[in-house]
Amino acid sequence: MTPYTELRRKWRTLPSKVDSTREAFITHYLHTKGTEDSRYFIKQAFEELQQIGYEPKNIRKIRQIAWDIPFPAPIRPRFNFIDLFCGIGGFRLSLQTLGGKCVFSSDIDHYAQRTYEFNFGAVPFGDIKDIDEKEVPKHDILLAGFPCQAFSIAGRRAGFEDTRGILFFEVARIIKEKKPKALILENVKGLMSHNKGKTIETIIKTLREELDYYVPDPKVLNAKNFGLPQNRERVFIVGFHKSTGITSFKYPTSLNEKTTFASVKEEEEVSSKYYLSTSYLESLKEHKKRHQSKGNGFGYQIIKDDQIANAVVVGGMGRERNLVIDHRLTDFVPKTNIKGEINREGIRKMTPREWARLQGFPDKFQIVVSDAQAYKQFGNSVAINAVKAVGKAVIEKLEL
Repeated sequence: MTPYTELRRKWRTLPSKVDSTREAFITHYLHTKGTEDSRYFIKQAFEELQQIGYEPKNIRKIRQIAWDIPFPAPIRPRFNFIDLFCGIGGFRLSLQTLGGKCVFSSDIDHYAQRTYEFNFGAVPFGDIKDIDEKEVPKHDILLAGFPCQAFSIAGRRAGFEDTRGILFFEVARIIKEKKPKALILENVKGLMSHNKGKTIETIIKTLREELDYYVPDPKVLNAKNFGLPQNRERVFIVGFHKSTGITSFKYPTSLNEKTTFASVKEEEEVSSKYYLSTSYLESLKEHKKRHQSKGNGFGYQIIKDDQIANAVVVGGMGRERNLVIDHRLTDFVPKTNIKGEINREGIRKMTPREWARLQGFPDKFQIVVSDAQAYKQFGNSVAINAVKAVGKAVIEKLEL
């Protein structure tokens, strides 16, 4: 069998390199070959492979793939699902561990696509607005962490007036066409209060009245209650199509597994590049002091080993509110251009791997992008333990 990583290296070194859309068709075909779902991808996949130099007889040879990637799909899946606004695959990883197989994925971010592909062997399709709902394979469960910026407290809170807010309706048209047995949606807690509750009311009404789903009241779940040392609240929306006959559902509330930052802390000394410079640290202290004088609680925060982290979020605030003390540094030579020297108080940022662990990603999950992109990707991702708990409850209800 052809190792997947070998195939990937080959098409990326050909004179006519494969773009992400071509890779999406090829990888989705390879994942669904031998099943009815492959019909959605086979024609385009064969055309793309021939355009980059593969003869039909050679295409047939590569149909047997050795998935030498960190997280291959289960050989005998219990159900299938699609992964919309998939990011780096937090939803996919959660549902795969429960026995599901992903038959379609989509995300517009190029760097997220790269991380996703290196870990799952599938390149997500791009902008959901360009996807024909009729060309999406039939599936049991639809997963979507649709963009939350339009609903977050930190954002403009424009909701459906913001193009990112109306992306929910892109999900809705796929639901209307494919009628999956169940759906699991995730968003920021601020969605519940946006526009005095009218936004979430519109979403629920669309799912219940226009799409014929039983939708229990949404539930805000906190990652800290599911074995992750992070105070991260997110709203989950679950729905079951009327054809399932399901009219009741109870969200999981807690796994009763308490943990602290010490459980995810790097075991070895980390690079000096994660340690704050004296100049940067002083500016953070002054910033916090100014806000304290005004009675505000803004500013940097240090997380002790026996505490839990604040929510990891995109932007500098997510890192500044999750600083740690680590006195193991022995090499104080700066690895980047900084003002001043490396501080001697042992104050550093959490590493991307620590953020990955805070979200529940196992250590074999490959980080193949820059630190800046990695922080963004994990900040945008889902808390895997919470998603897995909700997914398990949904699967049990469907008796899959």
